[in-house]
Amino acid sequence: MLLNELSDGIEIDQVLIVRDVERRQRRDGGEYLRLQLADRSGAVSCMVWEELAEVQELASAGAPVHVRGRYTVHPRFGPQINLRALEAPVPGSYEMKDLLDGPAREIEQMEGEVRDLLATIQEPHLRRLLERVFGESSEMWAGYRVAPAAKYYHQAYRHGLLEHCLGVAQAVSAISATFPGIDRDVAVTGALLHDIGKLEAYTDDPRSIDLTDAGRLHGEIALGYYRIRRAIEDIAGFPAELAQAVGHIILSHHGTLEHGSPVVPCTREATLVHMIDNLGGRLGSFDRLEKELAPGRRWSGFDRAIAGSAFFAERGVEGEEVAEPPVPVREAA
Repeated sequence: MLLNELSDGIEIDQVLIVRDVERRQRRDGGEYLRLQLADRSGAVSCMVWEELAEVQELASAGAPVHVRGRYTVHPRFGPQINLRALEAPVPGSYEMKDLLDGPAREIEQMEGEVRDLLATIQEPHLRRLLERVFGESSEMWAGYRVAPAAKYYHQAYRHGLLEHCLGVAQAVSAISATFPGIDRDVAVTGALLHDIGKLEAYTDDPRSIDLTDAGRLHGEIALGYYRIRRAIEDIAGFPAELAQAVGHIILSHHGTLEHGSPVVPCTREATLVHMIDNLGGRLGSFDRLEKELAPGRRWSGFDRAIAGSAFFAERGVEGEEVAEPPVPVREAA
């Protein structure tokens, strides 16, 4: 059974993948492990109180593990697994595609929508820039189509970057005609390219997404800006003001200095991309939270990405007792 099909009290005996391992302090001074176990439908926490060294060696991030225990739904901390046994899985007893999260749409559909969007760009220099990035034989495109959009908060899976940037670009394209003074070609180009630094900032192992050394040392904004700046410099006659406009979108798309942007959005196009990027990320967090909910629950726990709990009204069933909103707790100990 998939995790989102489990109900409170059910016994589990199946293979899951380890998304994260964290060693924490107990109140009595000892230590315990907090594992995040997952399949393609969601994730669940699991606490390990004994034999920590042996478990940590077996349950490294990205490793499949055979889990035996009881699935429970804690009234405060949400779904958890009360563990009885954790061991290496028997080869051939699971399919990796059943364990890894992914986008709701097929990759071929998203690729086609990117091509359709590129065909609407009229400015010749921007078209040449986008051809360098998204051309079928481009090394950047090969990475872009499979990279994750994040380590955890939204679209943290293979093809997540494509899904996120396409959604932002499509929304920017649709809204550009609503407000006067927006250069649609610049805004859509910036939306497609704003997160391209993540090609270098994150590892390419879909089982365990993490920051690379370059991602930690330079950050995805700087990496993306310099990548696109180099591409622009290889295009003869690329207008300086146009290069400045695209570069500004990449540099400012996090919106504020405290969120990692070296500058704040100072153009209509940069402001639009930032707002839609922020919206796309927050709505992606709702997708993640809903996948982690136990059946019958409509409220998530406190989540830092949305600074609160998420409510999913459509999950309610007539006549069903609905759980009350959880206490806003930042950490489950």
